Amino acid sequence: KTTTKELINAVLSTSYRTIATKGNLNNHIGVPLTLLTIKPDTEIAIVEMGANHLNEIEFLCEIAEPDFGYITNFGKAHLEGFGGVEGVIKGKSELYDYLISSNKSVFLNADDPIQLEKLKGFTKKYGFSTTQAKYFNIELINAQPFVNLKVEDVEINSNLIGTYNFTNCCAAIIIGKYFNIELPKIKYAIEKYIPDNNRSQIINTKGHYIILDAYNANPSSMKVALENFHTLEKPNKILILGDMFELGNSSREEHQIIANLASSLNFEEVILVGENFQLTDSNAINLTNFNALKTYLDKYDLPEKSTILIKGSRGMALERVLEC
Repeated sequence: KTTTKELINAVLSTSYRTIATKGNLNNHIGVPLTLLTIKPDTEIAIVEMGANHLNEIEFLCEIAEPDFGYITNFGKAHLEGFGGVEGVIKGKSELYDYLISSNKSVFLNADDPIQLEKLKGFTKKYGFSTTQAKYFNIELINAQPFVNLKVEDVEINSNLIGTYNFTNCCAAIIIGKYFNIELPKIKYAIEKYIPDNNRSQIINTKGHYIILDAYNANPSSMKVALENFHTLEKPNKILILGDMFELGNSSREEHQIIANLASSLNFEEVILVGENFQLTDSNAINLTNFNALKTYLDKYDLPEKSTILIKGSRGMALERVLEC
């Protein structure tokens, strides 16, 4: 959500006076704080909303009264609070419920069957697709390592790694197009945006290529990150994965699925960190906590020119690996 919000703001701010949520201040405190930054001359406010239980988005909509909305995806995040995947879908769809009942407008990823189903019959929707001609077409050229896409006859080379960032770029493009921003400006904004705050950050240090994606993690984002890392044409690939939080009764199963996937992709080394990963059956290096990881890395002789993916939930704070 946060990367998408940043991209949308980057695009819209080329032509409008905008304000946007700082960082990921997206809850019942963050949303009002964002609204308080709106000035008399502000033309567009980009407000990020997050939730970990039902009725939260509904409440935030009552506060913000949005005119437009976009849901990034319906991933396996906050399963504990939502009570499962169906709860996630229902909770996030509260944004659609508000916009439809208020006769507002929705932006959508038309390649997502859940979004299509939820918006079936609703006419005030504007979407993008890689295949469906009735929606605005955007083509993914490649993601080796950065997302490279084509809109009409314009090629956009982003600084975002991973195919999972393709739809984030698409959302910014379709919203920019809706607000009549010229493609050269959209291209400039996306190409200028460089991720930070531990979100898909690329760090070159001591001859190693590090993908720092340690801001947060859930089973959906972890899966696509691993699959993308697998396709990356780089040498000596090493995984450092931390626990995923707020999964409730699904935690053990979801951690086992990720452990199995990591093992199946034949990386040079797989290091799992945390009490939840400790419960998995895996042939990976399995460490209890960050201190154990630090001890291990202090003794570990990294292969030259290693490529390292670091990903875990916020509470794991795996960005500390860079200090080892």
